[in-house]
Amino acid sequence: MRSNYKVLLLSLLLAFASCSFTTKKFSNPDKDKLLIQVITFVLEQGHFDPIVLDDTFSAELFKDYLEIIDPVKRYFYESDYKEFEKYKLTIDDQLKATDITFFNVVHERMLKRIEEAKEIYKEVLSEPFDYSTDEIFNTDYEKTGFVNNRSELKDRWRQQLKFSTLSNYDDLIDQEELAKKNDPLYVMKMDAVIEKEARESTLKSINVYFNDNIDDLEREDWFAIYVNTIVEEFDPHTYYLAPRSKEDFDQRMSGKLEGIGARLQKRMDYIKIVELISGGPAWRSKELEVEDIILKVKQEKEAFPVNIVGMRINDAIKYIKGPKGTKVTLTIKKVDGTIRDVVITRDVVELEETYAKSSVIRKDNMAFGVIDLPSFYVDFQDYKNINAAKDVKAEIERLKAEGIQGLILDLRNNGGGSLPTVVDMAGLFIKEGPIVQVRSTGEAKEVLRDKDKSISWDGPLVILVNEISASASEIMAAAMQDYKRAIIIGGKQTYGKGTVQNVINLNNMLRNNTSGDLGALALTTQKYYRINGGSVQLEGVKSDVNVPGRFSFIEVGEKDKDNPLPWDEIDAADYTPWENYFDYDATIRKSKERMSHNAQLKLIEDNAKWVKSKIDETLVSLNYKKYRSALELNENEAKRFDALTNYKSNLTFDSTKYEKALFNNDTTDLKEKRTRWHESLSHDIYVEEAVHVLEDLKMSYSIKKVAATAKN
Repeated sequence: MRSNYKVLLLSLLLAFASCSFTTKKFSNPDKDKLLIQVITFVLEQGHFDPIVLDDTFSAELFKDYLEIIDPVKRYFYESDYKEFEKYKLTIDDQLKATDITFFNVVHERMLKRIEEAKEIYKEVLSEPFDYSTDEIFNTDYEKTGFVNNRSELKDRWRQQLKFSTLSNYDDLIDQEELAKKNDPLYVMKMDAVIEKEARESTLKSINVYFNDNIDDLEREDWFAIYVNTIVEEFDPHTYYLAPRSKEDFDQRMSGKLEGIGARLQKRMDYIKIVELISGGPAWRSKELEVEDIILKVKQEKEAFPVNIVGMRINDAIKYIKGPKGTKVTLTIKKVDGTIRDVVITRDVVELEETYAKSSVIRKDNMAFGVIDLPSFYVDFQDYKNINAAKDVKAEIERLKAEGIQGLILDLRNNGGGSLPTVVDMAGLFIKEGPIVQVRSTGEAKEVLRDKDKSISWDGPLVILVNEISASASEIMAAAMQDYKRAIIIGGKQTYGKGTVQNVINLNNMLRNNTSGDLGALALTTQKYYRINGGSVQLEGVKSDVNVPGRFSFIEVGEKDKDNPLPWDEIDAADYTPWENYFDYDATIRKSKERMSHNAQLKLIEDNAKWVKSKIDETLVSLNYKKYRSALELNENEAKRFDALTNYKSNLTFDSTKYEKALFNNDTTDLKEKRTRWHESLSHDIYVEEAVHVLEDLKMSYSIKKVAATAKN
């Protein structure tokens, strides 16, 4: 797809050069206005499905921008909102005229309200909180309106700060009770002392938040937020990379991630874990999971943690990241509502740890293989040596040497990656043919094909997916499903991302830019389609065998994002389903029957429903006794799901002979990592069912082959 990107960039450059020559707007432009002009041009000319900059767009941008900069409504008054509202239907006209009046008005008011907020929060935290009063705090900020005066604003800050301090208060009480338990002679602190220490901890955190983060924001940082809000109106995967963010992006692509080994995302006022890097510190801890929320961060030499709720994600990452070998304590809110502290020792995560790995599965006298693929990685500068397809092919050969009779490709939590790589990988399992169709606006579709007639694995194949499997993972699963080459086991559907993005350096759009670095734009330029003509956009890939999982009832897919592109379909490609002796339909029926009577899966489903019910609970008591009772109730309810972690299959897992040979000269703890992975696999009911499916496929292959031979 890089050639398409080059064509796109060339056409944009030519068009923009022509535009700039005739309008002569760049003789001495203001940088903000220049950025707006470049951004809007690229969006209108290069986006796959550009939206019209009209009053509807303006109203949406107005609403979204205010929600982003004041999500919990603790800065602006209702009177501010009324004043801003006069721009609600004219922002589109401003953008066309490179006018940034709306941004300027909101920005200046925001800076004023921030200074006022500094006085308010100090006033609030100078007075004790009364945790004996019955008071309810609603964490659903979307249902909260703006306040009318300073008194109401102070009370809003009081509730929010009381809510934040409540967990500090509870932690300190736990510490005192533990100290008393360990030493009966210990004299516990008075409640008033504990309450004061809890407030002081909150004050320190919020001082850091304002002094080290908010005050460090320059105008260009605020403007970057505005620009990003504009571009995200087009679709969830088009986003602006400000110069500073682009540097971070380039560093992430360089090959090393230093810190805890987790990818984070800002959702409303919270920092959420959206991916754990395989082999990284967070992954190794076994205590962090996708969808966990990080509330506080404490350095090993600091007495109190920093509350990162409401903090910009780049600022929060500064506290979470750190030098190799240092410890950081994260206060985590689990998806079930429980809160706990997790200590992580930071490390350097080499990208090699995110590469494909395999294990031999032994059951009775049979051997099967499983390949775990965290992403469809590639190095375009060294494609022949570093790409996921090449590595998966190598793992297949190593597993074949072990005599495997069936293969599992695990794409769960795989967020995608390179299109050429997934085409090459799909070709490992079929003789030749189309893998995916790609379409750009106003252009004929392009069919990406496997042209290599060789097949690396022609035996039984199962692909595991879940609701987080996205993009290239969906292409792989869809192609194998359309060819009837593999049985897909997973949730009701995969993520549903059917779009392709390219990163455009905005500085390349100008011949003589004297205004400074403009950053880059990740732009949705294409949509991809299954070979049967359908799109995976929104709908994802439907599993052949639908099994419940922890994400079954949580809104995590493309359809749950703002401004997703619609589902559509095109003509099918010319392809021939896999010719084999496997009875796929009968195998799927058997698997569904097994899963419907599986007590462990029923417990998983009950747990997923319970987690969803906890997410939906937005009313929190600020009365300590009731707050504590709710926490204890959560902990007790969660205990009935302990059997989920205690489950163990009768399968055994082992490394290939090739990998065992590496253990002898290992300096990267490879053996320990594989031991831990194998232990995790032994508790995995989905892998266990995948093995059952492989057994059924192997049996149907033997029966049908014998029948076919006898008939001949």
